[in-house]
Amino acid sequence: MEIYCKNNNAYKTYLKGVSLREIYNDLKLQLPFQVVGARVNRRMEDLNFTVFNPKDIEFIDISDPSGMHMYERTLCIILSKAVDELFPNAICRIEHPVSKGYFFRVYDLDHELTASDVEAIRQRMEEIIARKLPITGKEKQSQEVIKLFRARKQLDKVALLESINQSYSEYYELDGYVDFYNGRLLQNTGDVHLFDLFPMANGMFLRIPKRTNPVVLEDLVEQQKMFKVFEEYVEWNKIMGLSNVGNFNLMQKEDRWNSVIKIAEALHEKKIASIADQIVTSPKKIRFVLISGPSSSGKTTFSKRLAVQLMVNKMNPINISLDDYFVNRDQTPLDENGEHDFESLYALDLEFFNQQLNELLDGQKIDCPTYSFETGKRIFRGNKIKLAENDVLIIEGIHALNPDLTQHISEDTKFKIYVSALTAISLDNHNLIPSADTRLLRRIVRDSRYRNYSAKDTISRWKSVRKGEDKWIFPYQENADVMFNSSLIFEFAVMKKYAVNILEEVPQNCDEYTEANRLLKFLSYFANVFEREVPPTSLLREFFGGSSFKY
Repeated sequence: MEIYCKNNNAYKTYLKGVSLREIYNDLKLQLPFQVVGARVNRRMEDLNFTVFNPKDIEFIDISDPSGMHMYERTLCIILSKAVDELFPNAICRIEHPVSKGYFFRVYDLDHELTASDVEAIRQRMEEIIARKLPITGKEKQSQEVIKLFRARKQLDKVALLESINQSYSEYYELDGYVDFYNGRLLQNTGDVHLFDLFPMANGMFLRIPKRTNPVVLEDLVEQQKMFKVFEEYVEWNKIMGLSNVGNFNLMQKEDRWNSVIKIAEALHEKKIASIADQIVTSPKKIRFVLISGPSSSGKTTFSKRLAVQLMVNKMNPINISLDDYFVNRDQTPLDENGEHDFESLYALDLEFFNQQLNELLDGQKIDCPTYSFETGKRIFRGNKIKLAENDVLIIEGIHALNPDLTQHISEDTKFKIYVSALTAISLDNHNLIPSADTRLLRRIVRDSRYRNYSAKDTISRWKSVRKGEDKWIFPYQENADVMFNSSLIFEFAVMKKYAVNILEEVPQNCDEYTEANRLLKFLSYFANVFEREVPPTSLLREFFGGSSFKY
């Protein structure tokens, strides 16, 4: 059979039944870092995968996002096995991503987790890695896999597998320990070469290799505010009995999901009202509310709902857009590819923007600009505003929390809000749902319905979007006075109806199919929930339609 390797753009003939590892060794490819798997016809496989028909193959190393996810999952199974060996009756759960790593908690111990417990777990992980144990992927009839997990009291996996009704299910075995993962793992514990584990809050923190340079550990980033928001929603989910998707699917099956929607939406409204109250009762004289957040976090609807709550508090909100302060196109900075970099802070006329804000503070009337995307120039249409006593200016944009944006404005006049979809529900105890997936699915649906972009278009742009977020948004999120979690526990079940049809249109012969296929598999774990119970003011309506707000 003939194999095409994308890495060297070459064809070569092999006997049927050859493994990816054998092909890689034969081709003598030189990737920058540790090779962990390959895309086979644009689907992720580990190096033990055997090939029986002609395929397109692209080998990936740990610096590829898919490769890093494989490494992280492997660390998770090693950590979980270590906990299982040391504390057989305990439950190890990965709670959320924070500080460029992962926060874990151990439940059902007969004592509080101590620093010495965490050190013992870390040492046991080192021992498991040193033994170079094989990690074997297996597939059996789902009922047999469910029996296996039930016997080991891994009821989170039982709930998930029972709720999706698949004939066969995959799982992994590591030296007698079994686990389930929504994605591929490395094939041997000896392939793990770098990690750290130390106590954090009432759990432990797992450090992983740096995503851009995986021969060193990720930098530790202080994210106490984000950690607190995650913890609050994790606790709320536990009280509702909805920590994992299997629990949610069961609630849907029992037709109790409409109450979940009502409670989740009420929580959003209560949070927004609380933020409005903080603005009004602040000891500072707040004149500018700065709202930032990554793509598809729901900043626009949040701003509109916040404006309503401010009016309830007898304040008059005035909205302006940072986009209207773009410099003329011929002055826009260029990126490394020579293209206009509209994501850059310096694509904005910072001097003029600060001048107008200071004029407002001085009681002057300003003529707000409008940026013409057709001509690439700023124009004025007589949109004049002046801040009265109870007026507050709402400024929404990706750079709103960057101190350089409003460096000439007194801090006593600002209230800063960070909005993001911080997904707190998990597939099971060992399978987080990345917040970036929440936002990507929102964007895919919105782009298709309102911007005439295909899923292929949106996925192809996503890497660039994420790069801009890493540079211009995430470093400043802890500057916020308050964080708002825009995720809704039921949203995947509602968005699934829209997203699946759009994702299925991505052709199999394009690179974007890898991501589309991964998202389709992910959505298959969710029961369908129809949107009739989602209120017209819901933040989700910004993405699939039916909102009572105008955009």
